Amino acid sequence: MDVLMFNGTAGYDTSPPTGLPLNATGDYKDYEPEPDASKIIIPSIYALVCCVGVTGNAMVIYVILKYAKMKTATNIYILNLAIADELFMLSVPFLATSAAVHHWPFGSLMCRLVLSVDGINMFTSIFCLTVLSVDRYIAVVHPIKAARYRRPAVAKVVNVCVWGLSLVVIMPIIVFADTVPAEDGGVNCNFLWPEASWSEVFVVYTFLLGFLLPVAAICLCYCLIVVRMRAVGLKAGWLQRRRSEKKITRMVLLVVAVFIVCWMPFYIVQLVSVFRRPPDPVVTQLFVILSYANSGANPILYGFVSDNFRRSFQRIVCFRWLENGLDAEQVDYCAVALRRQATLGPQDFPRDCLASDMVFRNGTCTSRTTTL
Repeated sequence: MDVLMFNGTAGYDTSPPTGLPLNATGDYKDYEPEPDASKIIIPSIYALVCCVGVTGNAMVIYVILKYAKMKTATNIYILNLAIADELFMLSVPFLATSAAVHHWPFGSLMCRLVLSVDGINMFTSIFCLTVLSVDRYIAVVHPIKAARYRRPAVAKVVNVCVWGLSLVVIMPIIVFADTVPAEDGGVNCNFLWPEASWSEVFVVYTFLLGFLLPVAAICLCYCLIVVRMRAVGLKAGWLQRRRSEKKITRMVLLVVAVFIVCWMPFYIVQLVSVFRRPPDPVVTQLFVILSYANSGANPILYGFVSDNFRRSFQRIVCFRWLENGLDAEQVDYCAVALRRQATLGPQDFPRDCLASDMVFRNGTCTSRTTTL
């Protein structure tokens, strides 16, 4: 009896042991009974990952849609990634329940729907990161052409294409996912392959399209970026002009690195499960959770690396910044104006600018009630 899993959803296959498809956990009869503690610990970790991921990605989606200054081409791609991660998190409650009760209690339709949503968002995430890396390559290596291709309208079209490509890639999941009876009388969510060898092919298929090829493309983009930055690094003033691009590139590179760290163990387990003896089910579950944790880690990375995201997040949690309709940039300019007044003295400022209802924006004295 093979136990099959797609990103955590367990199922039982009554066919003879062959290769195992994505997220295979192996044959439970070869292992000691699962400790009772894991029935509580594993679902609890799932719940924590779900809460962090849903909250963080909701904040990313909100700030990009809310603030006009966040609607850049790069942020449109990040928005697409956040939407994919948010939908990815919607599978977690089903997986946590299945892990706790050791069967699939939600029926055939939900089995196919959950596995399909899980799959399309898994592929969309890595495709979004690939597009982000290409966007960084164009911005740094071809800055003149960047104005033509790096526009929000183009980014939206690319995002639609990414979802379409992901839908095509997961067609095997949509077709073959279904519920099957379990030996203990329960029902499990599984893949019903026409041939036993299809499970091996499916694992290699997902590994190539969902990890190896996109990561290779990403690495190529960043190698070309490094070569370009070294070639022009000695030109006077280049670093100053491209400082913002470097910071954005660093953020995207960090997001990609975290993706690789979170997903590589997952794919290694899948390949080992196909070609060798499957690892312990609890270990496999932890690697599955690690792959889901990547979706919750991205918003945290944005907050630490990007000044714009950090200020926008602070506005959400610090309501005092919303007083009088001021945004974060206005608050910063107020502080700058006060520091300048303390240094230069009142005589260096226009009389009207010292009134309590005036602030400085870009060195200009304006009223707080002025609309930006």
